[in-house]
Amino acid sequence: MSATVDALYTTSTGTPVSEPYSFQRIGNVGPLLLQDSDAIEALAHFARERIPERVVHARGAGAHGYIEVTHDITDLTCAALFSKVGNRAPVTMRHSLVVTESGSADTIRDTHGFAVKIKTEEGNLDWVFNNSPVFFIRDPSKFPALNHTHKRNPATHLPAVEEGWDFFSQNPETIHQIMINFSDRGTPDGYHRVHGYSGSTYKFINAQGKFTYIRVQLRNDRGFKTLTGAEAQRLAGENPDYGIQAMYEDIERGEYPSWTVLVQTMTPEQAEHFRYSILDMTKVWPHADFPLRPCARVVLDHNPANYFAEVEQLAFSPSRVVPGWAPSADPVLQARLFAYPDAARYRLGVNHAQLPANAPAAPVANFQRDGAMALDNQGARPNYASSLAPMRYRTRAEVQHEVWLGRAMGFLSEVTELDFEQPRALWQKVFSDADRERFVGNIAPALGGVRSAEIKARQLAIFAAVDQSLSDRIAEAIKVPPVQPLKVKSVVELEGRRSSTLLINEKTGDC
Repeated sequence: MSATVDALYTTSTGTPVSEPYSFQRIGNVGPLLLQDSDAIEALAHFARERIPERVVHARGAGAHGYIEVTHDITDLTCAALFSKVGNRAPVTMRHSLVVTESGSADTIRDTHGFAVKIKTEEGNLDWVFNNSPVFFIRDPSKFPALNHTHKRNPATHLPAVEEGWDFFSQNPETIHQIMINFSDRGTPDGYHRVHGYSGSTYKFINAQGKFTYIRVQLRNDRGFKTLTGAEAQRLAGENPDYGIQAMYEDIERGEYPSWTVLVQTMTPEQAEHFRYSILDMTKVWPHADFPLRPCARVVLDHNPANYFAEVEQLAFSPSRVVPGWAPSADPVLQARLFAYPDAARYRLGVNHAQLPANAPAAPVANFQRDGAMALDNQGARPNYASSLAPMRYRTRAEVQHEVWLGRAMGFLSEVTELDFEQPRALWQKVFSDADRERFVGNIAPALGGVRSAEIKARQLAIFAAVDQSLSDRIAEAIKVPPVQPLKVKSVVELEGRRSSTLLINEKTGDC
């Protein structure tokens, strides 16, 4: 809603007020009067205008637009949105940093969040993605610790340095994401100039009840633009709001950011023979084996009129799905299905889904009633499965292939040679000579600032497992002795473990 020029000033309950800047008092110098409810209300509201910032993804920028279906994928999904080429639905997109606070600079080196709320005729579909195709961990029990080690030190209240590298060096599966974060991709040139990746594996389900595993990418139509570490550091000092400003001004000028939505698909049969577990967020699906298939386009074409109401009060969750789209048994995703809406209940309240920013375009009918700030309490309809006012229910076929996958990946924290194949390819085949030089230049001051020689040696051993020359170059840059590679299980050992695990589970059945 745009600003009203000739609005009548009132209290929060609509009563006109003659003067907003004059507290009632006795005489000209006497004490203030408690009866001035408008002034009291203004002061009381002021002390309560802040809500808890997000524990992660606190700093960001958002805008509105639409998604339009561009290609037929009805063979994959029965979702109404994708039922016809040309279908559109409104979206709100929020881009963010991850571990930093709301008052930090936009260009700090960090993974970036990439969240899209799609308001379809069948309810909200939330895409809670990142700007990286992989993630640090695959065991969700490590998620609080991962973030704690990148917050402020509890004693000094200064940004943590030692703690982050202590965590990384004890959890070698983080190496793939570390190598992405310390490349130029860790410092994007603006929030709206990145690609988005689901990271987690989801499922499309078609009208026949057949499902396909998918990973989703949103490719920026103007390309993924990045900054060097030096450029990012300069901008952090000159204009900490660089990313927010660039996105806002591009949209105001009519230079609308847009993304092509693509999906990678994998059948259950392919999943059983895939080299990696498809539930592992530290691995990518090679494009050569699982090509990207276009299906839609997302465009941001207008800025919010009020940032707090339309962006800060947004609540995203991968549990917000529609028919034809479903989560897989990915352990990190499964944990997020609970954690995201639970965080919103704390930050915004139990009825946060009724706020205009989050309210679906589809009608709501369920047994949830009352609670703080209930904007729509669903009238007189009974709040249970009543025979007096019966409701209709959607049926669906459940598919249990994840039983195989979940059991095949029984040791989430076990590090093997497979954890280093993709980071090694990133270093040896994807990075150019200039990329490698900048990567070492980015890593050296970060790891070099660690005081503990043991932590440095542990992390260098992980880099050596990727490539000995990489580790040696970093060691030389931070002036410490070179180290030998980390010892890990071979692929042969891993395949033996997986085969025996499957055999055992086939005998014991689903528990």
